Amino acid sequence: MPSEDGKPPVKLSLPLEYQQDVFNELRSEDELLVLARGLGLIRVVTNLLHSYDAAGNNLIILVGADERENGWIGEGGVYQPIKSQDEESTKAQGLSQVNTDAMSVELLNPETVTGLVVLHAERIIATSIEAFIIRIYRQMNKAGFLKAFSDNPEPFTTGFSPLATMMRNLFLRKPSLWPRFHITVAKSLEGRKKAEVIELEVPMSEGMKDIQTAILECVEVSISELRKAGTGIELDDWTIDSALHKSFDVIIRRQLDPVWHRVSYRTRQIVNDLTVLRSILHALLTYDAVSFNKYLDTILAAHQPPPGSNRQNQSPWLFLDSANTMFESAKRRVYTGKPIEGDVPVTSEALPDSLRPVLEEQPKWAVLADILDEIERDAYFNPIVQDDSNGTILVMCSDQNTCRQLREYLQNMHVHPLKSEESDTLDDDDGPGVKPSATFMMRRKLRNYLDWKKDFARVSASLFTENQKALNGYTDQSGANGYKGKGPPNKRRRVRGGSAAAAGGGRPVNSSLQIAEDKASQVASLMAEIQPTDADAAQKEEVAVDSLDDMEDYFELYEMQDLVVIHPYDGDQDEHVLEEVRPRYVIMYEPDAAFIRRVEVYRSSHENRNIRVYFMYYGGSVEEQRYLSAVRKEKDAFTRLIKERASMSITQGTEGSVSDPQEHFLRTINTRIAGGGRLAATAEPPRVVVDVREFRSSLPSLLHGNSMIVIPCMLTVGDYVISPNICIERKSVRDLISSFKNGRLFTQAETMLQHYKNPMLLIEFDQNKSFTLDPFADAHSSTSSLSTAQNPSDLQSKLVLLTLAFPRLKIIWSSSPYETAKIFEELKKLQEEPDPIKAVQVGLVAGEEPGDQSFNQTPQEMLRAVPGVSGKNYQRLTLEVGTLQEVANLTEEEMDPFVGREAGRQIWRFFNRSVFDD
Repeated sequence: MPSEDGKPPVKLSLPLEYQQDVFNELRSEDELLVLARGLGLIRVVTNLLHSYDAAGNNLIILVGADERENGWIGEGGVYQPIKSQDEESTKAQGLSQVNTDAMSVELLNPETVTGLVVLHAERIIATSIEAFIIRIYRQMNKAGFLKAFSDNPEPFTTGFSPLATMMRNLFLRKPSLWPRFHITVAKSLEGRKKAEVIELEVPMSEGMKDIQTAILECVEVSISELRKAGTGIELDDWTIDSALHKSFDVIIRRQLDPVWHRVSYRTRQIVNDLTVLRSILHALLTYDAVSFNKYLDTILAAHQPPPGSNRQNQSPWLFLDSANTMFESAKRRVYTGKPIEGDVPVTSEALPDSLRPVLEEQPKWAVLADILDEIERDAYFNPIVQDDSNGTILVMCSDQNTCRQLREYLQNMHVHPLKSEESDTLDDDDGPGVKPSATFMMRRKLRNYLDWKKDFARVSASLFTENQKALNGYTDQSGANGYKGKGPPNKRRRVRGGSAAAAGGGRPVNSSLQIAEDKASQVASLMAEIQPTDADAAQKEEVAVDSLDDMEDYFELYEMQDLVVIHPYDGDQDEHVLEEVRPRYVIMYEPDAAFIRRVEVYRSSHENRNIRVYFMYYGGSVEEQRYLSAVRKEKDAFTRLIKERASMSITQGTEGSVSDPQEHFLRTINTRIAGGGRLAATAEPPRVVVDVREFRSSLPSLLHGNSMIVIPCMLTVGDYVISPNICIERKSVRDLISSFKNGRLFTQAETMLQHYKNPMLLIEFDQNKSFTLDPFADAHSSTSSLSTAQNPSDLQSKLVLLTLAFPRLKIIWSSSPYETAKIFEELKKLQEEPDPIKAVQVGLVAGEEPGDQSFNQTPQEMLRAVPGVSGKNYQRLTLEVGTLQEVANLTEEEMDPFVGREAGRQIWRFFNRSVFDD
């Protein structure tokens, strides 16, 4: 707590004015802090927590932080992670971070907690575990503080009164908004010496421009097709600019989820195609030419049926001329036909006998080499006065793949693999006229690509099959059972010209789909032209795994000014990279608004550290548009939040539950009881005994929100016990399908019938999905060639068999967790309250502890899905083998004592099957 003179008890590391103002606000009152990305949210949270920690006698609970954030916050403070239900854990002092699954159980007695700090407040919704924790804490601890943080303003602007709704979920009344255009933030970052920024607009090559234009045309056609489909999606404000964002296809899918089973197959394809086209746009600007062409080959194989199939379900964009332009331009960037010496063939159908490599380089590579050369010359001719910065060059890019690509380019850009007759024309040494080149790297990639192409045909058919499964909701699109894309024997069309034509597809092939395949002789000549030269052989091979043998012989320390560090954008981790590396030069290979602000904060926080930033982007590309659009979206989001805050109503009295004694007294009175029925009333709130593994779902939170006492226990039988006679097993639809497949549901129903008078099976649907079984299978296909457990009609028949086998088992259908909470409230009327001790003891063998029955649920579910594992043998397998890795490494003979010979053979075949097998 603060000292008596009001000053913080510790020295803070908040050098900027806006950081100090935010800290003082947080210390004075509870609020929701929404800070723009890159302005140092974790630094503010760390200083706040350490100020409370240094004051002593404080137990601060941190909710919503990931593992890396836990490490950053715990580096300088008292850090005690709570991992189990330990009574002493709530008596500790300092900073504590908890697992949210167990936290809702731990906080049922939160009086000893000084305060609650919530990170990533934008993720808090009414049904989340974090909202449950906040509600328990605020209802049972009125004196403790509660502070929430977020650096993502966009989620606070979707829906009706989103900020007010979020404030109710967080039990807070005051929001504090700090955008980049806040006057204090602008003064802090622009008033001091700013970093030197050099903006470099890199023009795209002609091939890249053609491909980008073709992709955008495909996106535009796909959006227009969605408008024509009449699916009820709000597409009026959608443009190509909207389709470039990562959440575009997610928004479409969320709108279609309630009617997904009624959406046509063509619409599903278009939704999937928009995701694919956006990924192609990203690959165009980040992949090299060979990798991009390879990526297009996999996409074409996944969306084009294999030879011999007459399916009419190709993606619509593949029929466009733009698609043909895309594939042809991508191939021309890698290799093209070499003119034939001598007379030119008269027939236009003749193809050149050989191919020659083109190997177009990414335009940014040459600019990157020029920047490094400029930095080296500048450091030599214009030495800077020594300061606190190192001479390190930091290169920032989007992901690890780009880092790997740049590292390989920088290592080999001065290697020139030339033929002997060509090398004779050059000097013996690489003079200043020889420019850096990626020829060596691209030739190696092309050799690997041609080798990969030989084996690719073996898996291309499987790619198409898997893509169809994903579109159909994990069912097949076969028109007739057993023929897999071909018509039945009596329906096959006669084809003149022999069996070779008949063996082909039964449909006319569109020209844009028919990508010309290269002849074997052409590929052989291309391979001969790019064979490794002496310069290639002199280079070391790529090291995938280093055994670290003889490490002492190669170990040395480099000077910091000699290092080039390549690092991907990684959120708040970038602040630690800047502080540890202390670079003199930063090259932003791709634009990122948050990192620009982090550089501003870094430079403004350290007056004695000079820094120069090179900002690269492709001019006129979607990369530039995406960056500008992201900045504009964040600014618009803060503008909307400021306007809503000005007119937002404050909810009073949200900290406690319903306190009307009459409502408590009359909660079980039913005025419709006739015939002298028992009339009961009690002032005690209703109780529900809940299995602790159910706290990963949202139902316990909603039950607690409906003024019920939730008692967590380790239950052996059932998931919820609402009275001494009523036990409920809750299943989502996917859990229901898997329980039918492994037979676990029949065992659970049998144990409930043995110990309870009224056992019930609750089938709960997702709130945002349709209340029907149709989405879990394709409603448009007549039959299914996959497992029958995924067919809705078969699922219903299994439910019928379950009720026939257990007549006393009642089945309850619920459309959402909200509806389930209402059903529980109705079921508890005129019922006695459950005894938690008896509920725990039900199903246990004499002398057995409830904790002995617990296993990690995720690996257990994975094990049950393995062929050969059944409800009879999986318990023996989990008791004898510790992990899934050990199961995968067992031989057939070692599995025989646990599961039997036949089941062991199936398990062994599953883990040892080759991905190339049909």
